[in-house]
Amino acid sequence: MRLLAKLGNGAVAGVTGVSIIFPLDMVKTRLQNQKPVNGRLPYAGGIDCFRQIVGKEGVRGLYRGLVPNLAGVTPEKAIKLAVNDIMRGVLAERIGTTPDRLPVAYGALAGATAGLCQFVATNPMEIVKIRMQVATASGATAVPASALGIARQLGFRGLYRGTAATLLRDVPFSLLFFPLQALLAQKAQWFMYRSREKPSTICVLAGSTVAGMVAAASVTPADVIKTRLQSSSQPTPAYRGVVDCATRIMRTEGPRAFFKGTVPRCLTMAPLFGIALMMYDMQQKILGW
Repeated sequence: MRLLAKLGNGAVAGVTGVSIIFPLDMVKTRLQNQKPVNGRLPYAGGIDCFRQIVGKEGVRGLYRGLVPNLAGVTPEKAIKLAVNDIMRGVLAERIGTTPDRLPVAYGALAGATAGLCQFVATNPMEIVKIRMQVATASGATAVPASALGIARQLGFRGLYRGTAATLLRDVPFSLLFFPLQALLAQKAQWFMYRSREKPSTICVLAGSTVAGMVAAASVTPADVIKTRLQSSSQPTPAYRGVVDCATRIMRTEGPRAFFKGTVPRCLTMAPLFGIALMMYDMQQKILGW
């Protein structure tokens, strides 16, 4: 019952966060997937990308792929937040402390476990979302318009294309994010209230937002590789795997290409996890879970 309650909390928190920041995620995906056309990139930056999407596709274009993303983010965020929360409780009990005072190393272990578990839901959701987001981008090939059509075209194995890159991004992200978030929330609690009690909701929001920005920037290269691997709709994959993709990006575009979309990614992940963790914390306090 406790596990189901935490899964429910995580699902509600994830849906709330994703719905608010989705347009930024659209811009991030387009920037990471863009390739030179006649020697020039389609977008000059995040603001230019945003303007072009709205100008060519309307405001609705900013929300392309939202529905399948929400369908996928419900179990994904539920697993991520619930597993981390439960693991922190288990590890804290083992060493005789509370989850709020868990040492950083144990917090990193709990976060990494959560990141490892979530890929079951993350990979299918993200590959469908990315295909829909790049479907009308400059130079993109025809892709089924609906999420169901894309899922049918990909098949079960196709939905897990780029799994290695997803794990390469999500495990380090969670390993960094969760212990840093807990640490920053505690620091914010002391700074604002001179208290070492459990952090208030506003401190959880502050700590989560900053931690989300740091973790997102740190794993952007893995996110770029994952986006490239999952965006191609050709029957034969454009890349043979993570190493081949990384090698070709480095050779043809240089090291800066691995950090394409860093700013919109940080602007996406920081509020997403800030809002999600805040909602999760509020639900736990209100419902006593």
